[in-house]
Amino acid sequence: MPQSATAVADATEARTGGPSAGSEFAPLLRAVKDRGLLGRRYAWYARGIAANALALAGVVTGLVMTGDSWWALLLAPPLAVLFARTAFIGHDAGHAQITGDKDVGRLIGLVHGNLLLGLSYSWWNTKHNRHHANPNHIDKDPDVAADVLVFTGEQAGDRKGFRRWLTRNQAWLFFPLTLLEGVALKVHSFQDLRRQAPRERALEGTLLVTHVAAYATLLLTVLSPGKALAFAALHQALFGLHLGLSFAPNHKGMEMPDPDGERWGHLRRQVLTSRNIRGGALTDWFLGGLNYQIEHHLFPSMPRPHLRLAQPLVRAHCRDLGIPYAETGVVDSYRQALRHLHDVGEPLRAQ
Repeated sequence: MPQSATAVADATEARTGGPSAGSEFAPLLRAVKDRGLLGRRYAWYARGIAANALALAGVVTGLVMTGDSWWALLLAPPLAVLFARTAFIGHDAGHAQITGDKDVGRLIGLVHGNLLLGLSYSWWNTKHNRHHANPNHIDKDPDVAADVLVFTGEQAGDRKGFRRWLTRNQAWLFFPLTLLEGVALKVHSFQDLRRQAPRERALEGTLLVTHVAAYATLLLTVLSPGKALAFAALHQALFGLHLGLSFAPNHKGMEMPDPDGERWGHLRRQVLTSRNIRGGALTDWFLGGLNYQIEHHLFPSMPRPHLRLAQPLVRAHCRDLGIPYAETGVVDSYRQALRHLHDVGEPLRAQ
């Protein structure tokens, strides 16, 4: 699981026989620990959670005060941005970045995921843990499984009918498709309830239904049905786009391990498949710290504000070992990701 991977990754590397088994990641882990970068940042997260809650309450208050007016749609973009902040908090809770107490972390995740977003904390955590364990592994990472998008030529070759057309044009369609992601996450969350144990299903299902009911009640109480539908469509589309902008640059177009080839150790498995995004405080805020994707994958339980502090250590360590450390600007990161999707669909366009 990602939240415990940091503490055992050096032992795991030795056990799985990665390059120079056990020797590549251990020195970096010691250096990070010695600087206290795996320590908790309770006050930082408390301030962030409180500020996000107040901002959400402010937008809801503004919506109520605006009333049944088309001007209310101007509040949909800031609400989408705040929903993304809420998702980032849930993400950090799932990785035990906020607290080492599993029960408290789960409570934070359930409130920010199920209740505030209508997104199943259990479903997301299970899926995301599998991604962290084997990023970009075609057989083990659910994020690169063939679905609406495909990520390898082999996956593209199996496409038929409408999906074949999607693959031919997937680079052009990527960002338009993210407009549906907000709704898709909710659909997947409800579908996953069937997998969950009865007690977990009852709790998560109740919170998901409560979110949908509260969201619909708020909009239909304040706005006419037409305006409420327009607000929801704009809000959910922008929320999905924001998430797409945050996640798209992280792994698309990076190395994909050969399932039958050399097994990488923890350091290479995480560094070679991840891409960092350069930028300042605004980039850190907008992307929720995911712009430090390499550091996040190496140390999933590291608190978000420590990722930038760990970056010089990780970069130097990779340089000493001759391991490529991918980092680029925001615009170029999207160019690289879309180029990969475009190249995967190229054989179908040539037919």
